[in-house]
Amino acid sequence: MVVPLHGGPDALGVPLHDLSTNANACGPYRAAVQALQNCDARHYPDPAYTALTAQLAAWHGVAPARIVLAESASAFIQRISLALALQAGPGVRVWLPEPAYGDYARAAQAAGLLPTEDAQEAALLWACEPGSPLGQAEPGLARRVDALRAHQTLVLDQAYEPLRLSGASSLSAAQLQRVWRLITPNKALALTGVRAAYAIAPAPVDERLLARLRALTPSWPLGAHGVALLQTWATPACRDWLQTCHETLRAWKARQLALLQSLGWWTEPSEANFFIASGACAASDSGSFDVKKLLASLRQRGIKLRDAESFGLPGRVRMAVVAPPVQDALLAALQAH
Repeated sequence: MVVPLHGGPDALGVPLHDLSTNANACGPYRAAVQALQNCDARHYPDPAYTALTAQLAAWHGVAPARIVLAESASAFIQRISLALALQAGPGVRVWLPEPAYGDYARAAQAAGLLPTEDAQEAALLWACEPGSPLGQAEPGLARRVDALRAHQTLVLDQAYEPLRLSGASSLSAAQLQRVWRLITPNKALALTGVRAAYAIAPAPVDERLLARLRALTPSWPLGAHGVALLQTWATPACRDWLQTCHETLRAWKARQLALLQSLGWWTEPSEANFFIASGACAASDSGSFDVKKLLASLRQRGIKLRDAESFGLPGRVRMAVVAPPVQDALLAALQAH
């Protein structure tokens, strides 16, 4: 089985400066923090999540029946992979972008889906835009959506869409209606410790798949804190706050890239609040970029980056855009390495 690898806290605890996850460095969103502090965790939520579902549906301008709540994006990834495997039977195939978030492959393997390089023969297709780890547009996404056949399901992971700092979606409004949209607000709100997500089903939706997804969903997938997070998310005030964050993050990103380039680092173009990088400043005695040695050294100094090898990009790191004081701490640590 594929071992899950993620950024964030590790055996050494919470890093002093964590660039290994892609949380919004401008956060956390104060109104969401207050909502979490004030939520009533003494009771079960409404098992049908009536008010929350109606709010999310109104926010996106869709029918409430198209909203599917999930404990997290990873939980939905597992659930829809299993649902397609059960519905399509043995030998069902899945198409994965490269590079991609590792949970797509983990879920496919657990559900018994067979990987294929031919999108036309896949029952389940995954896309993420801006994608992780590159933060770029998904190559050929619009073409794949246009080519979808009745038996195919494409899930568009929009975890980083709220943190897009440049560019635009590859899909038109009409094309977005043809795919499942997976939305995870906790990174944008800088509250990744709260697990809550939801998906918007296509129109028209495969009713058999939708029913199976609901049947596979446990009772109360969201606790009181997840409900509070999503209720705060789907508001004009939160949307306006995010727009302000984008302006700040663009300036911080330009500064961070300039600092790395001043040390001889190479960076990949990215439309999001994170990017892939590599640099000769961490060269080992053999003259190559020793990522693992660098990461271990930085971790001892309280700084954590993400090794991109798990994405199929050895010799590179993924790092989030962070505030200038953290950038300065990174610069000092790289110079000391």
